[in-house]
Amino acid sequence: MTRMQKTTVDIPSYEVFALRYATVERRRPENFMVHDPHDASMPMDYFVWVIRGEAGTFLVDTGFNQAAAEARKRSLLRCPIGFLERLGLRAEDITDVIVTHLHYDHAGNVNLLPNARIHLQERELQYATGRYMTHPLLRHAFAVDDVVEIVRGLYNDRIVFYDGDAEIAPGIEAVLVGGHTAGLQAVRVHTKRGWVVLASDASHFYENIHHTSPFPIVLHVGHMLEGYKRLLKLASTPDHVIPGHDPLVKERYPAGPDADIVRLHEAPKTPLPFL
Repeated sequence: MTRMQKTTVDIPSYEVFALRYATVERRRPENFMVHDPHDASMPMDYFVWVIRGEAGTFLVDTGFNQAAAEARKRSLLRCPIGFLERLGLRAEDITDVIVTHLHYDHAGNVNLLPNARIHLQERELQYATGRYMTHPLLRHAFAVDDVVEIVRGLYNDRIVFYDGDAEIAPGIEAVLVGGHTAGLQAVRVHTKRGWVVLASDASHFYENIHHTSPFPIVLHVGHMLEGYKRLLKLASTPDHVIPGHDPLVKERYPAGPDADIVRLHEAPKTPLPFL
């Protein structure tokens, strides 16, 4: 029986947690490519995600540190790696990290995870070290030290590369989306409530994907728009797609062992008003 032929009974279910570690104030017009005439507050939260179950514990993305927060004027609430302790995890216990893409807020702190294999799309590293980085507009969201740390991990045999969609473990899948960056990958996870898709920056906010209005930091608009369609099809319902930076995620899902940790494998407490 192939992976595509497996029934949900055959696929293990995982717990999935979103951990909020930082925030920044923004206005609505800053968050959409399609003009939004409402000049209201629309802050952005920063998350890492933990997947825990039969195949082990996976950390999705690694956040940024205090130096990056100061340089980019973000409010770092806590070190995202240290925050793992609230789930009973130590940095040295993390053996697998899925890096959705190499922007500073998703690929920092790798040096704090000495035992982790790093799961990454090959074209993302090519993008972050190739000719597009000669353009300040495109390289602005990268931190050179973070990229160098990934290259160092390559030479230390820590990188697991993918070329497109792939099964990372039974019930955990990498989905190549692109758009925001050349090798952005979402993560599809089987839970007790169905297939949850961690969109990362394929959709910063719920409104980006559900109102078809991309976030303005984008390499390829067409790939981002096609990515919206793919992720909606891969999720059990449209509300199973979890955006990468929306404060509504923290508000809508049941809390975990900390007020800034929520359980995405549980049903949301409230429906989305525009679904």
